[in-house]
Amino acid sequence: MTGAVDTLIDEVLDGRHGEPPEKLAATSVFWLCHGTRLAGGEVTYRNHYVLVRCGRAFGAAAVGAGVLDPAACQDLSGSAVADLLRPDAEVPYAVRIAALDAYLAQGLPFRDDPAPEPVTLPDGTPEERAVARDAAVAGLLDVPAGAKVALIGVVNPLVAAIRDRGAECLPCDLDLRTTQWGDPVSDSADEVIDAADAVVATGMTLSNGTFDPILARCRDRGIPLTVYAQTGSAVARAFLGKGVAAVSAEPFPFSQFSAEPTRLYRYRAGS
Repeated sequence: MTGAVDTLIDEVLDGRHGEPPEKLAATSVFWLCHGTRLAGGEVTYRNHYVLVRCGRAFGAAAVGAGVLDPAACQDLSGSAVADLLRPDAEVPYAVRIAALDAYLAQGLPFRDDPAPEPVTLPDGTPEERAVARDAAVAGLLDVPAGAKVALIGVVNPLVAAIRDRGAECLPCDLDLRTTQWGDPVSDSADEVIDAADAVVATGMTLSNGTFDPILARCRDRGIPLTVYAQTGSAVARAFLGKGVAAVSAEPFPFSQFSAEPTRLYRYRAGS
């Protein structure tokens, strides 16, 4: 069975989401690595991204360390977006996701979309901006005190923000084994989803192949799924009301790359 993300790609290639992707160029395709250790923390986050520029927008996909050879991007700039999306294209899957993200964001840039609530993150230190960002993400959760919230893709400030709302956080990550406070971290998304009243998943699930089963399991259980999307933000937006209840969309350049005020966009299904 074709997954939800691949079905969306097929629809784009069929011209069902706006301008034919054959007519749009991926002006820039590039890769970057970014490391962060927040004050008081013991974890160094090493984030790897592939970025695609298309017209008025950037698309992005997060990848694990060693998954993508940066050289895979160097000859793709200038390609037609369709050539990066086709399933038989000899490009890494993360590049396809970044190209899809760029295409959808070009069609409707977040700044022009009337649906979301724009949230301005204040200028400040990395710690101050991370706390503000993750409080904004947690603000999308509509759960009562004591509810269990699965967090798939652990970000310590977001763990704290979920707890600040009176919920219990069930962390899950493929790399981290404990949170900043020593809480055990599961490596099984199924385990935490089955115990949860609501789920928050990061945009990286779109590029590592785990989004489809997470979406399906949340639908089966009838629990709300919120996507915390820096990478893949326009892709996540496409699933609002189709299994995704809310999206925090933060297009590139992300908040961690600036000390100045920046915006994220909070979507709720039906808004």
